Order: sequence, then structure tokens, then C-alpha cells
Amino acid sequence: MTGPVTGYPSYPDYRSSQSKQERIVEQAALDQVRQLVEDEVKARFPGGAIERVALLQYGDESVVEPGELVVRIYVAAPGGREERERVAQDFKRSFHREVEKFREDLAQRLPEARRLELRFGADDNDRVGIVELSRPARSLEARALAGGELTPVMARLGPLDLETLDTLITAGIATNRADAVRWALARIRERPAYEQLRARAREIEELKAQF
Repeated sequence: MTGPVTGYPSYPDYRSSQSKQERIVEQAALDQVRQLVEDEVKARFPGGAIERVALLQYGDESVVEPGELVVRIYVAAPGGREERERVAQDFKRSFHREVEKFREDLAQRLPEARRLELRFGADDNDRVGIVELSRPARSLEARALAGGELTPVMARLGPLDLETLDTLITAGIATNRADAVRWALARIRERPAYEQLRARAREIEELKAQF
């Protein structure tokens, strides 16, 4: 059996010379890294029915942030929804430790890969059995800047909102979309009108308490 690949090419070496601010990797370089990742995945999960590995970058799908890569592993899971869910559960039971170890190694050797996805079945439109293993970007730094623990907040954004956040990233103002949202909120707090809104909100709460 082939052993794990010893290392991946350095991602920054493959930044496009035409548009570094957008942080787009040239396709030939991306294909080379993807093939290395796929070879290692198949070596680490023998008998896991790995069909293929996709490596997504900014611009491929809206969920991928500037400078980010997403490793998506497709596991063979024919049949209907129930069958794919069974395959997903069997895979997680058999390879739980291997998946965690692969994610840890991937974080060190390909730090731009902020998310690892396992998809069971070939239909991208059917999200049954998907396992998404996200690695927070600069979580310790973010907590230090915020002065404490951060609270996860789910938000669904349209194309214009995503473009706004991604512009802050490519301009170097923020490191990721969460950081861009925090930056924008900080700018709102700096405006004098915000303090007036807070004072008015406290007045309203006091009035409500009187009823």
C-alpha cells in the first residue's frame, strides 16, 4: 500500500501573478496540489470507497472565501437517501480517528484549506450525509482582539453583501469574512449616532418595565 504523501507544494508559490489581491491559484498549480491531496486521501482511507477529491478556491463557490481552499472528498454511496446516510454513518465509525488526524495534518501543511468536507454520493445538490469539518481562522488572535470568547452567529448573505466582505479581505482590512463583519460592526460603534441609539434603547426598556 502506498504511504502518505510527505508534503504539499507551498500554496503561496502558486498565487496568480495577474491578480494577487484576489488570491486566485493558477489552475495547473491547483490541479497539482489536488492530485497530491487525493493520493494521500486514498492512501489514508483504504477500503473507504473514495471516488475523488476536489480542491475549491475563491470564485468556485460562494461559500469559499478569498485566500481559502476547501478540500472536498467524495465517497461512493449509491442508492437513495437512506442508503447514503447508512454509508456516511459507517464511514464515520470506521475512520473517525483517521479523519481527525488528516484534518490536523492538512492544517499544518496546507493552512489555506480552512474546511474539509466529506460528501457521500455524487449529487452536489443533495446534502445528505455531508460532514463539514471547519477550522476557525486565527481563533486565538480573534479572541484576544475581542477581549474574550466569541459567540458563533449564523447569517445568510446575498451576493452584494458577500462582495462587500470579500472586498475588505482582498484590501487587507480583514483576514476572513467573520473578521470583516467584526470590523464593520466596530465602525458602526464608533459613530456618535450609535450611542444615541443605545441610550434610546435603554429608555424604551425602562418604559416597558413600567407596564
